[in-house]
This record gives sequence, C-alpha cells and structure tokens, in this order.
Amino acid sequence: MEQDGVSSYEKMERCITGSMGIAKKVYLIGAGPGDIGLITVKGLNCLRQADVIIYDRLINEKLLDSARPDAELIYVGSKSVSVTKKDQEEINRLLVSKAEEGKIVVRLKGGDPFVLGRGGEEAQSLAHHGVPFEIVPGVSAALAVPAYAGIPITHRHLASSFAVITGHEDPSKDVSSIAWDKLTTGVDTLIFLMGVANLTQIVESLLQNGRMTDTPVALIQQGTTPEQRTLVGKLGNIVSRAEQYNFQPPVVIIVGEVVQLHDELCWFDNRPLFGKRVLVTRTRHQASSLSQLLLEYGAQPIEMPVIEVQYALRGMLTDTGHPPQSVATEPCISSMCKEGLDQAILSLESYQWVIFTSVNGVGAFFHQLHALHLDTRWLRNIQVGAIGPATAKALEKWGIYPDFIPEEYTSHGIIAGLKPKGIEGCHILLPRADIASRELVEGLTELGAEAHEVTAYVTLLPTEVAIQGRQMLLDGKIDIVTFTSSSTVNNLLTMLGEDWQIVNKTKVACIGTRTADTARNAGLRVDIIAKEQTIPGLVKAIKEAYNHE
Repeated sequence: MEQDGVSSYEKMERCITGSMGIAKKVYLIGAGPGDIGLITVKGLNCLRQADVIIYDRLINEKLLDSARPDAELIYVGSKSVSVTKKDQEEINRLLVSKAEEGKIVVRLKGGDPFVLGRGGEEAQSLAHHGVPFEIVPGVSAALAVPAYAGIPITHRHLASSFAVITGHEDPSKDVSSIAWDKLTTGVDTLIFLMGVANLTQIVESLLQNGRMTDTPVALIQQGTTPEQRTLVGKLGNIVSRAEQYNFQPPVVIIVGEVVQLHDELCWFDNRPLFGKRVLVTRTRHQASSLSQLLLEYGAQPIEMPVIEVQYALRGMLTDTGHPPQSVATEPCISSMCKEGLDQAILSLESYQWVIFTSVNGVGAFFHQLHALHLDTRWLRNIQVGAIGPATAKALEKWGIYPDFIPEEYTSHGIIAGLKPKGIEGCHILLPRADIASRELVEGLTELGAEAHEVTAYVTLLPTEVAIQGRQMLLDGKIDIVTFTSSSTVNNLLTMLGEDWQIVNKTKVACIGTRTADTARNAGLRVDIIAKEQTIPGLVKAIKEAYNHE
C-alpha cells in the first residue's frame, strides 16, 4: 500500500534507518585477513557509521581509526586458537543486547564472516532473537593469503579445484566431519585455516589417505601484512621445518602442486622495504600520508607522533584536527603570536604576497579566515606562494592555486625564486610556526622586501606518548627512524630522555638538510637525506638506500 508516493516498505526502512544513512541493525562484516586495504567499500562505509564496533583479534586495528570518535569499541578477541562455546555465547548475547538498545552495531571479523568465522552462529542467534542483521562479505584469508605469497590456488595446468578446510575442528565433536579419504585425492589444492597447531595430524591424515610425501606444501604466517613469512616444503618434511622456523598462528597451509609457483610469482615480500619497521614521528593527523607510502613499498610503519600542532586562533589554542565551530568576529590577538593572525588577515590589503611554508600554516590561516566570516575573495589582488607541492595541494583544497612554487622546496629556494620577480618594497605575509627559522625573513629582507611573520600555529610535545613505538625503539625492533622537521628530532630525543642514543642503532632518515643538521647537532648519525624535501622524496630516498645495500 502506498501513501503520498511512499510505499509502506520505504516508511518502515525510514523508521529503522540511522541518521548517517544505514539501517539500525547488526552488520556482520568481513575485515579481510590483515591488509587494511582489503576491506570492502561497503564494509568500510558501515564501519564509519557504527555506534558500536565489536571486533576480533585478527583484524587490522588501524581499521578502527575509521570509526566515529564517539563509537563504542568492544574487543572480544582471544589469544587461544579457538573460541570456547561459552565465549561465543557471550558474544552472541552482546550483539543482541547492543542491537536492542537501538544502535547500529558492527561485528568486525577477520577474513569473511561465513568462511570458518562463526558468522553463521552469530547470525543464527540474531535471527532467533528477531534482531535485523546484514552480512557484508569479506576477502577470505583462504583466497588472499596465497595470492600475496604468489601462489594461485587454481592454475590451468596444475589445479582445477580447491577446498578450504578448518585445521581446528570443534573439540566437542566425537568424530571428525572431514572426509579425508575423499578430500585428499579428490581435490587439487587444499587450503587449511587455523591449522598450524595441528600440522602433524593434518600431514599424517593426508599421507594415510593417498597424498605423496613429495607433495609441495607452503605455510604462510601473518599473511598480507608486512610481517608475512612463507615457508615452502613437502609433506615429508614440513612439520620439522615448521618447528625449525618456529611458525606460529595465524598461518594458512596450502597443499598442492600450485605451491611450486611461489618462487616465480612471489611479489608481496619482494618489495624494496618489505618487513622494515619504520618509526613515523609526524603529527597524528599527518602521519597517514607517510605511512601509506611506506606500506606500498612493503614497510611496516610504526606511528609515534612526537609533536602536536595547534592553531593559535583568537587568543586560544585549538587542536588542528578539531577547529572551533564558530568564533566571534572581534579582533583578538593571541598572546602566543609574534603578531596577531587576526590583525594580519584583517589588514591583508596592505600585502602584495602571502607565502605559506607548510600545510599547517595553510590550515591555520584559512580556518581563521573563515572564523572571521571571510572567504577567498579576501585574497583578491594578492599573490600566493607555496613552499612545495604538499602545501600547494593544501591551498587547492581551499580554492587557491598558488602563483609561485620554488624549484627547491626550502626557504633558500623561495628566496632564489623570488629574486628575479622584483619584490623590492613588497609587503610579504608569512603565516608560520612559532619556532620557524629566521632564514626566510632575513633573505626576503635582503631582497628589499618587508617580511611580516605571524605565528599561525604552535608546536608542542604530545599529551600522550605512543607506548608501542617507544617500547619497540627501546627493544631494538625499529629499523628506520624518520624525521620530517627539526621539531620531530628535538621532541623525540626529549621524550626518550637518557635513552636517546638508542636512535643511533637504527637508520636515521631526514626530509632535508636543515632537519639533518638538527639531528647531527643533537648527536645522531644521519644515514639518509631526501634530495627532494617532500614526503614522497623521503620515502624514495629510503628505498634507494636499501636498493644499494
């Protein structure tokens, strides 16, 4: 029945739909096997809108960064190989109770929820209690992990069939439900999940039921992550080799002739920085760009923000990630500014140039411009400069395309690039950090310009220390430490205190010569300096350093 062009079904859907656009129900979502990029678009969309996220041990916890700040996160993982019946019943009750509170609930599971993931049991419980649910399939470890190890589970000349088998059956079962006599010789490729603890029994069952001792076998540990390890052997020796190399869960076991292709098709762990642990010291909200590039080259980024950037706005400091929603329009000069940012913006017509030397300077300037109820029209007749491509891209997001980007992305490059432009007598505004070097101001002054430096943001030690990164550094588990500014050098050493020399047991990579000079003056050995002072330039320099080893 329809009323006013709206069906009763649509009205029902509207009643249960959350304000963010998805229905208030339980979503059983497969997160994939480890690589954060393997979650589906739909799964990520649901995750971003959830009120409650109930997650397992084997998911990539970086996925939780996509959750709403106010979302309730509930960990239900276990270090044991299996989840007991009691544990599973408690999870089932939790899903039901959270849904009955009228919340959007996401059950985030490793791999695919319906492939040996107990998703079926959880869905049954929800159905029994009349709780609406939806299944969002994920990329199963059974498919993704062999692919990341360069092992196709089917191949026209080697395998036309495959089977996915649990390596750890329900211990309460009296008799195995695996038909070993049929499975062993009836399927080309056998993929066992959660089976490394029972590897001996699996091998014995296969040998007793017709597989030959020279059948190729691969064990893949921590598949699709920067810690992935692949061990290749045969049924006759794989148990001893697994003990020799101490292979521990999670491990995917692959049995079959396709394993022979591993050496030829191996791609994931052949990347130039594979397995290297890299300490990322940038601010929390800026770390992702560097981390993503490192991941693409196979490195494992360990984020340890050693600096916080806060905007100096209208007499207050505000976290750059959460600018004030509204600010009074009356001029108010921050006591932390060398000159007031408000005053500089309101008198912008007296300047011929505004030059931005960082992404943070762009953010602070334009947030304050908007807080004063102004927009980009306020910059009419003013030329805009950016120190490099990242800063230029930040300007473009605000609708400004810079008139000038130097060939060398440094203060010296700005001075050299502006020299032929005849800036003598020009008034130039520089919205910068509180600890910015005087080199640019002095260089512009020598060219006859009047440079006006205002503090747009301040740099501080973080209020929270990333314990994991610090401990890994102290334990000698970090291969490379990256520095993207002098502040990151000074702050990391301050945070390490008397243990600062541990940094010299790693490779130190700096984004440019000024940062490198700060590191050397502090007593650090600098191994890598980016030729191009950008984040891509830094990663390129790290990659080239390892290519030459």
